[in-house]
Amino acid sequence: MLRTADKCLYVRHMNRKIIRPTPFGSVGIIWTVLNNNPRIVRVLLSKPGLSAEHQASQVYPNSQASSCTEIDAVAAAIKGILEGDDIEISLDVAGLDLCSAFQQSVLRTEHRIPRGSVSTYRLIATHLGNQNGARAVGNALANNPFPLIVPCHRAIRSDLHLGGYQGGLEMKRALLEKEGIRFDASERVVCAQFHYHRIMPNNGIQPTRAADACR
Repeated sequence: MLRTADKCLYVRHMNRKIIRPTPFGSVGIIWTVLNNNPRIVRVLLSKPGLSAEHQASQVYPNSQASSCTEIDAVAAAIKGILEGDDIEISLDVAGLDLCSAFQQSVLRTEHRIPRGSVSTYRLIATHLGNQNGARAVGNALANNPFPLIVPCHRAIRSDLHLGGYQGGLEMKRALLEKEGIRFDASERVVCAQFHYHRIMPNNGIQPTRAADACR
């Protein structure tokens, strides 16, 4: 099980933030300067009943509205992703050094899952060398400080149901559908490719076979 020490060490009183409108509600970026470079500490997604603005005021009450060219570019890229554009954001802008070594490894592994593919918590754990570490991987992604920069919406359960997501399950499904992922009548993913596993046939597979492959 993921320990508290394995989660990112959030700095609660950052002094810089931006809030931007997107098709999925507002998105907040909390950022600071590390080693003379702008670094993102957290991306806040609006969720049902809780806006990014409200989260920012709760978690970072002393933050001040401020931006720079690099942060504006990330905000524009995030908006583009939410609109369905094929954009990958470099991890260089994320303050990964605020995270434990374990969470960094999970986030880097998740970041390599390409658009149009998904993986499962168990497959990711196995790739990292611990077949029984699915819960720890799930916890690390549930506490992902950089959603959309690290596309944790591309991680699903081994039974092909979505699992959780910081922005809510409707947002997770919508993002995957924008990336070409299909769902069956039982709300399970039907996908042509599972990352960190063998390539599946181009015409898709039966969900039961996919579930077996993902275990």
